[in-house]
Amino acid sequence: MDDFLAEIRKIPPVTRVLCISCLSIFLGVFMGLVSEYKLMYTFSLVFEKFQIWRLYTSFLLGRRDISYIFDLFVLYRTTNQLESGPYSQRSADLAWQLFVASIGIIITSIPVNSMIFSRPFLLCLAYLPIKYLPYIMVFLDLIVLGPGAAATALPGAIVGHLWWWGVWGAEVGDAGGILQPWSAAPRWLKEWMGEGNAPPAARAPDGSTGANAGRGVRVIPLRGPAEASASTAGAGTTGYNWGRGGHRLGGT
Repeated sequence: MDDFLAEIRKIPPVTRVLCISCLSIFLGVFMGLVSEYKLMYTFSLVFEKFQIWRLYTSFLLGRRDISYIFDLFVLYRTTNQLESGPYSQRSADLAWQLFVASIGIIITSIPVNSMIFSRPFLLCLAYLPIKYLPYIMVFLDLIVLGPGAAATALPGAIVGHLWWWGVWGAEVGDAGGILQPWSAAPRWLKEWMGEGNAPPAARAPDGSTGANAGRGVRVIPLRGPAEASASTAGAGTTGYNWGRGGHRLGGT
């Protein structure tokens, strides 16, 4: 048991909380311990009855079929890669940006009257490592589940695109988006997550220093095999490469 708990603690905090929450909610609903209708988002119940927990559980309430395993795997892999790569030692920043992105998903989902946001939340996360994956997932939802499922998932791709553009910039190689100065977590959140006393990153992912270094994530252009080999030989490190045709984030 101690070894198992030790392995769990090795998982970065945001990834660990999200995955454990997903499993707990799924098992609770699957075993009949709680009704999924008590976990869905409803505006009146949240803001008039103050059932605030629905704002959290509605993002983690997954489908009760085999696709749940795939969704959970994508959630773990994507969040873990982000938190171990460009957000390494910056879990508070990731948690803060996910919070803001979740508000965006709720707002953009108003036209389709969504009560569950797990699918758009997953698409929003998937946009960062692999640019076109969310749109492929929307297309698959359209083919398999119909227009309604695709419509409820689409806000996640929209918010994911805005997240990428706002924090990192519109094009690969940009110094950062217009939201980069506000992408850092508040001090209270950093202190609560044990990062309050940690010094800010002295060097941004593109190697620059100064007032903007370490604030947000900057983009390193994709390199060909020859360039990557030369870089490895000279510097000993390269950035994170997530998927063919995806974004390259991080690296110092």
